[in-house]
Amino acid sequence: MKILVTGFDPFGGETINPALETVKRLPDTIAGAQIIKLEIPTVCHKSLRVIDEAISRYDPDVILSVGQAGGRPDITVERVGINVDDCRIPDNEGNQPIDEPIFADGPAAYFVTLPIKAMVQRIQEKGIPASVSNTAGTFVCNHVTYGVCHLTATKYPGKRSGFIHIPYLPTQAVDKKNMPSMSQEMLLEGISAAIEAIADTREDLKVTGGTTH
Repeated sequence: MKILVTGFDPFGGETINPALETVKRLPDTIAGAQIIKLEIPTVCHKSLRVIDEAISRYDPDVILSVGQAGGRPDITVERVGINVDDCRIPDNEGNQPIDEPIFADGPAAYFVTLPIKAMVQRIQEKGIPASVSNTAGTFVCNHVTYGVCHLTATKYPGKRSGFIHIPYLPTQAVDKKNMPSMSQEMLLEGISAAIEAIADTREDLKVTGGTTH
């Protein structure tokens, strides 16, 4: 099995992105799966072009993208991507689409095709906080969540994809009052555990991951 793991470059005034830093530190093999690491730009549509080129080049079985979610206290495995860009801030090339579809011919939403409940449980078994998330936002992280699902549905059938959000690093939270963060070591262990679950889980767990609001 080959798993393409992507991480965004820094955005929103930050000088570091924990997603990219974590992806760069992943081992080359996890649970027998070959790990291909890819930096992607925090830019609408360009991010998807970079991923599309990598899928064509490496022919991975799975595409897992990782993004920063400053303010979230745990590692969150996304369930769904929605077909809208509604950017609160500009991306790294100054684009700020508002209420625009990612793909005009695409459905309203895609559920990811990875074992999200098993991934959360495997992370928690390492003593690391994790949960299922039912929104990837409406910025470039959701753009990639939805966009890669659309690519696999229309251009690369049989491939699976998903998205994980991670908190700030402690160094990013120093000047942000009451802001949660997670160490680089815990992030690396958590993402590695999630990848193990992807590699060895054939059918997702039937356990609750829902919320009341």
